[in-house]
Amino acid sequence: MDILVIEDDPVVGRALMQGFTEAGHHCRWVQEGSKGTEAALSQQADAIILDLMLPTRSGREVLREIRSRGVLTPVIVLSALGATEDRVTELEAGADDYLSKPFDFAELLARVHAVVRRTQARPALTLQVGDLVLDVTTRRVTRDGRDIDLTPIEFSLLELLMRYAGQVVTRKMLCEHVWGFNWDGTTNVIEVHVNRLRGKLDRGREESIIKTIRGRGYAVSAAP
Repeated sequence: MDILVIEDDPVVGRALMQGFTEAGHHCRWVQEGSKGTEAALSQQADAIILDLMLPTRSGREVLREIRSRGVLTPVIVLSALGATEDRVTELEAGADDYLSKPFDFAELLARVHAVVRRTQARPALTLQVGDLVLDVTTRRVTRDGRDIDLTPIEFSLLELLMRYAGQVVTRKMLCEHVWGFNWDGTTNVIEVHVNRLRGKLDRGREESIIKTIRGRGYAVSAAP
């Protein structure tokens, strides 16, 4: 596991480096808020340990900046500011956990493992099937590098199909995912939207990436 430590105190920083390394993890230590922001935005870490009182830029500013720019890496705030209002402020700003100094390293390590497990359990935010890519966060869809403009309904249909890539997605599943009600099989609304979606995705191609599975539903799969 790769851990980014943003901490200006050399004693604490060295202790964290040693502790995480001995626990079998790779650790990078940054001592300034500005450099910490840059390192966090690279999204190469599995978890971030963030102090609040930093030179050049406060930990609070770092946290808000990376969250505003879509970085979802779990963050544990490690700070001498232990009042309830401080904890609440940072958690509401996007921190995943908060631990007051002084702290026990074994507890910090356990918290790191816990937040990383929770993050790994989240649904994927970028889906890809062959040259088709869907970004759930930005709601951007591209195929072979070309941007494809979809309606909200088309995007929702495609997202579900791509989450079950290679598997059959029934019309009932699609209808309930998009509209949230039970489908009784008497409307062709799904077929209409799927056909429009195909027209946008398959422009200039002989074969559609969305396959009709007769009597069952649809499946998305890349060309062999």
